[in-house]
Parts: sequence; structure tokens; C-alpha cells
Amino acid sequence: MTTHPGRSFYLFFIPCAMAVLCLAGCAVGPSYVAPEKKVPDSWTSPLEEGLACATTDERFLSTWWEAFQDPVLSRLVQWSLEAHPDLQTARSKVRQARAARRMSRAALFPTADGTGSYARSRSRVGVVSELFTAGLDSSWELDLFGGARRSVEAAEADEQAAQEDLRDVQVSMAAEVALAYMEMRTLQNRLAVLERDLETREALHRLTTQRRLAGLATELEVQQSLYDLEGVRAQIPELKADLESAKDSLAVLVGRPPGSLHTLLESLEPIPHAPAQVAVGIPSDLLRRRPDIRRAERELAAQTARVGEAVADLYPKLTLKGSLGLESLTAGDLLDMGNRIFSLGPSVSLPVFRAGELRAAVEIQTELQRQALSTYEATVLNALKEVEEALSAYVQGRKRKRFLENGVLAARHAAELARAGYAAGQNDYSDVLEAGRALLSLQDQLAASEGEEASNLVRLFKALGGGWEYPGTATRDAARGKE
Repeated sequence: MTTHPGRSFYLFFIPCAMAVLCLAGCAVGPSYVAPEKKVPDSWTSPLEEGLACATTDERFLSTWWEAFQDPVLSRLVQWSLEAHPDLQTARSKVRQARAARRMSRAALFPTADGTGSYARSRSRVGVVSELFTAGLDSSWELDLFGGARRSVEAAEADEQAAQEDLRDVQVSMAAEVALAYMEMRTLQNRLAVLERDLETREALHRLTTQRRLAGLATELEVQQSLYDLEGVRAQIPELKADLESAKDSLAVLVGRPPGSLHTLLESLEPIPHAPAQVAVGIPSDLLRRRPDIRRAERELAAQTARVGEAVADLYPKLTLKGSLGLESLTAGDLLDMGNRIFSLGPSVSLPVFRAGELRAAVEIQTELQRQALSTYEATVLNALKEVEEALSAYVQGRKRKRFLENGVLAARHAAELARAGYAAGQNDYSDVLEAGRALLSLQDQLAASEGEEASNLVRLFKALGGGWEYPGTATRDAARGKE
């Protein structure tokens, strides 16, 4: 009895398909469960100086640099988030992970390849023969134990981790630009303090010289005023060099060549001030907001899925193979339906002896999963530490700035009294020198403290995970995700 090829195909395929459907929900290895949230209920650092435990406004955190109300800073951050090479690299990695995910999904489906061949042969008796073939070869490895599905899970988690890495780069980039900008403005204002003090010392030197000519001052006082003047003047070139270097560093951070921002940053502007109130939320907010934590969690999910992928290699593999084609001794008869050929059948492979290789692979992947869990826990702890440090630094920095403001007021009054007393002949020039040096030191410390206050707030915003939801990059990345 001859069985029709099509009937044989269905008699074989339908039971296999039913078996696949029955096993579709079966996947060996551990199923991923998100790690337990182990964070304190509140911050240990005191929330003072305008800090509040209120829930943070996500829209505010997404563009936290605008809280400084500095148009130049906002423009620089926007430039960096659009064009910096590090972000371009991170976006490329997202696209790479997306392609890898599509490639892993392809393993769930059958494959088919077209074939064709021609052969000419000659026998020992001199008979020449030709053979023409054309056909379609197909194979399908049935995912009976979920190895391919675990591979897809891992690839999807890898893609999500790459997306979180991009967001983490955005957070870091915005913070680095803001910190560099604060440093540049701080140097500008410290230079302005020196230049104003230089004018005062030049006037004092002229006064001392005039008093010497009038016989009211000694040559020692003239020389003291001169070396004091030159000492201040000598500090200016170094500060100017640092300022130019800071501008160039800022240009590189926004993806532009050194020197390209000098016109934009030429004018003296005050150091940006922090807003009066800053909401920092609670520790548990970090788990959903900080991209480095979410990246570590996705990497843990990927490693968990790969455990199942390794376990699946311990089980048999069933592959359905089939081919359909045409075979003829002459090219003209190749398309004759009477020359059809086909083959269909299963192929089974079972690891019998691999010297422990496959079980070692499972053990390796299990350890990688444990390492990923440890990395996640360490990332959470580090995030909490960064916020606590930023909170403390911001609060103590604001207190220090107030003390310096009071000190500058007192030093300025003392310097005025010393100069007036010296001009009236009531005190020595050493009093003028001491008061002037104290005033310059406190003014310089105050300018540095104002810059540090702004920088500490930037570090706090970064530690809180702000900046990755910047609307411009979010829209562009969403559009690329559809490609």
C-alpha cells in the first residue's frame, strides 16, 4: 500500500504540533522573581536648609538644572544630551541589544533555505550523466524544554538593561556639565574678587607712597604695600589659566571643540543659586528612579534566564527536518511535477557523555546569577550612600556659607576701619595688611563656598536619579525604539 506524501506529512506533523503546544508553557530553570526591597523608611541625614521629605515632582527632577534659573546652564545641558559621543555610544548599544533580541526570537520559528545544484559525471564505461536539482530545505528545533524561550527572556532583559545604561549616562552627563559649569562660574567670581582687591591695594600703595613723600610713612611701609600688591597680582594669571581650562573642559562635555564656548561664557555672571525648597522623597523612591539600580535589576533578570537556558542543554533536542524539491536528468524536465522529491522526519539528539561539561555550564551560570544579585544589592547600598553623603554635604555647605557671609561683613568693616585709621595716622600699616589679607581670604572662601553649594545640589540631584527623563531624549529614543 502506497501512502500519499501529503498524508504522511500530516500524520507526522499534527501529533508533533500537539506535543509542542502541550509543552509550550514548560520551561526548565528558575523563573525570575524581583529581589526583595531592603531600604530604610527614611533618611538618616537631617533634612534642613530647605530640604524636605515631600514626594519629588518627577517633571522637576527630569529637568532639575532648570531649577537654577540659568539659561546658559540649561542650554549647555541640552547640547550635551543631544550630541555627546558617550550618549551616541550608549544609544548604539541599545540598538545592538534590540537586534540581539530579535535574533534570539528567530530561534522559536522554523528555518527554510532554497537549494539548487548541478552535477555532471562520467562512469568507467564512458557513460556521461547529468543531474539537476532544485528545492527547499526546512528545519525546526522544537523548544520542548524552554531553552529558546529563556534565551529570549535574557535578550529582552539585556535590551532593557542597555536602555537603563543609556539613561544612566544621561544622568551622569547632565551632572558633569552642571558641575563643570559651577566650577567655571566659581573661578570667574574668585577672579573678580581678586581684581577688586587688586584695585584696593593699588589705591593703598598710592596712598602709602604719597604719605612717604610727605614724611608721614616709612620706606618699609611703602615696600610692604608693594609686595602685598604684587602678591595679589601674581595670583591672577593662575586663576585665568584655570578659567580658560574650565571653559575648554565644558566645551568638550557638550560635544564641541575647545575654545568654542569662550564668547558664550565671556561675561561675568553670578554663581547659580539653589532653590529655596528641594523635595528629596524617601529611600524607596530610588529603586524606581535611579537607572543604575534598574539596570542592575535587569542584568539579574538576564542572568536568571540564562540559568534556564543552560539547564535546557541537559535535555534532548528534537528537530523536525523536511525537504521538497525537483530532480531531473535534463534541465528541460526539471519543472515536471513528476520529478518531485521530498523527505520528512524527526531528528533527536541527547547528550550522553560530555565529561560534566553541561552541568559545569549550569553551575557557572548559577554563580553568575548570584554575582548579579550581589551587584544589585551593592548598587542599592551605594545609591543610598550617595544620597546620604549629598544630603549632608548640602546642609553643611549652606551653613558654612552663612558663616562666611558673616565673616566677610565683619572683615570688610575691619578693613575699612584699618584703612581709615592709617590714613588719619592712628594705626600702623601692619593693621591694614592684616585686615586686607583676612578680607581677601574670606571673600575667596565665600565665592568657593557658593560654588560648592551649587555643586552639592547638583550631586544631590544626580544621586536622586534626576535627568534621565529629559523630554528631548525620551522622545527621540522612543522613536528609535520603533525602528
